[in-house]
Amino acid sequence: MKKKLTQQLDSIDEYEREPIPQSKLKGIKSFVGMYAGEHVAGTEFVIGPLFVIHGVSASDLFMGLLAGNLLAILSWALLCAPIAVKARLTLYYQLEKICGRYLVSGYNIVNALMFCFLAGSMIAVSATAVGIPFDIAMPDLNDWYPNSAGWIITVLCVGIVITAVAILGYEQISRFANVCAPWMVLVFIAAAFAVMPRLGITSLGNFWEVAQAKIWTGVPAEGYSKFTFCHVMFFAWFANMAMHIGMADLSILRYAKKWQYGFSSATGMFVGHFMAWIASGILCAAANGDVAPGPIAYNSAGIAGVICVIIAGWTTANPTIYRAGLAIQSIIPQVRRWKVTLMVGLVTTIAAFFPALVMRLLDFVALYGLVLMPMGAIIFIDFYIIPKLGLRSNYASETNSPFNIAAAVTWIATLFFCLFLNFYQGVDIFFLGLPGWFIAAALYIIMSKLYQRKTTVQPQTELSADTLNSVKY
Repeated sequence: MKKKLTQQLDSIDEYEREPIPQSKLKGIKSFVGMYAGEHVAGTEFVIGPLFVIHGVSASDLFMGLLAGNLLAILSWALLCAPIAVKARLTLYYQLEKICGRYLVSGYNIVNALMFCFLAGSMIAVSATAVGIPFDIAMPDLNDWYPNSAGWIITVLCVGIVITAVAILGYEQISRFANVCAPWMVLVFIAAAFAVMPRLGITSLGNFWEVAQAKIWTGVPAEGYSKFTFCHVMFFAWFANMAMHIGMADLSILRYAKKWQYGFSSATGMFVGHFMAWIASGILCAAANGDVAPGPIAYNSAGIAGVICVIIAGWTTANPTIYRAGLAIQSIIPQVRRWKVTLMVGLVTTIAAFFPALVMRLLDFVALYGLVLMPMGAIIFIDFYIIPKLGLRSNYASETNSPFNIAAAVTWIATLFFCLFLNFYQGVDIFFLGLPGWFIAAALYIIMSKLYQRKTTVQPQTELSADTLNSVKY
């Protein structure tokens, strides 16, 4: 039995080091469901309340979400999707061809760890709901460490289930999301409407007045910074920076028949982020500032709310663990993907023991996108600009080089510059993604010109010297 199961898992082919064959391409329905499922998800039960405690005003929230989510959709559709359908490679193999095996291995470890932490926060979100029937104490807003053995056991059980789904591959993840997403949307909406009377909202006419007075008041909780329109817009745009301008969704959109399927991210951004962040903010206000996803959903929608939180965590964690598994598998291609995903799931579950991942999710998401963003700029420039400059695309692959110095300098220098602005100039981390991308793009062009000229001119010089010597003799 064990041998048969292993053989079945070994037979799952995710085309980690080759283009997706035409027969395996997916229609738009797969992407509509996946983006809706991933972004009407566990994070939404956390991010909405965090906007409330950071004192966003109602007008700043609504306008910021409109602008930021639109920019995110355009980033998926115009930057990531066209490269995905032309190359049809995973992010990790595409980077290996550009950067070389040594550099991309370091990047993939960082990438996988970031994905593990994000998926871990989603496992923790689901666990806050699973623990309700067993009366397990939920983590508090300021908790950094596990607060009970019951919490650890709950997280472990949830992590096992989520990892099992991720092991089955993209097709099963997409199917799971398609089934769950429509129902979760309805629960989010129903829960928000259910608690509105508690806040004094009795009609559409007085919604805005109450929203300004009791929900998004513009006054942050003690110890939390004040967020403005720009914070909301840039966070909505760059909450998934690693996925779109960071190009992580090359691994997902490589299955798309057309690049226009990148616009299917709209289901995630407007049905998910826009609607769900607003709804969960309302739930937080009705729960008197409680931010634990399970309890606020239970208080508003009962058992349906609990189930929604559980599944919402799964639909985000599943594709995230899948991406992390691909990242590690590209470093050790001789090991089957399902075994790597199993290992990644274990690391993710251990990370989920620590509730600080959930309570500091806004800062973590911004940091993780910033760390991965420069490589997205490198892929874009290498794909579109480098050939027009008379330079070689996929330089490491073309020259059999294990380490592209131009890419390494670009990645590290961009990160140092952004962190310098953050730590020493006081620029908020939410604002660094946009200038950071352009800095990385410019650096990669400059460094590629210098590096490729050096590596191509040197052999010609040596040949010329040998020729002269042969003439002398």
